[in-house]
Amino acid sequence: MNGLGPYIRQQREQLRQHDNGYSLRQVAERVGIQPTYLSKIEREELPPPSEDTLKRLAQELKLDPDVLLAMAGKVSSDLRAIICQRPQLFSQLLRQLKDTPDHAVLRIVREVSDGDW
Repeated sequence: MNGLGPYIRQQREQLRQHDNGYSLRQVAERVGIQPTYLSKIEREELPPPSEDTLKRLAQELKLDPDVLLAMAGKVSSDLRAIICQRPQLFSQLLRQLKDTPDHAVLRIVREVSDGDW
């Protein structure tokens, strides 16, 4: 992936190949932003949009909102609130998991989700 803007444009254009309803103008209208603003986002002429706008774009373009937020250098407000409840614990956990392979992290997530301690 290049950057946030090209990633958004690539996904929009890919969806447009199968559905003409994904023109820049139509997507911008459904997301509630100006087409010129979306164009500038896609060309990275402006800083990344707000969390709400990124979440609406993610929903419209069938993308994971957390991925778009991360590409924009942002963290979802619900995750921020969770981390702020126990900042020392979560920062330590994240630093420990930094170099852990994906399959191992997924195993931990499944164990937590299943309550299999």
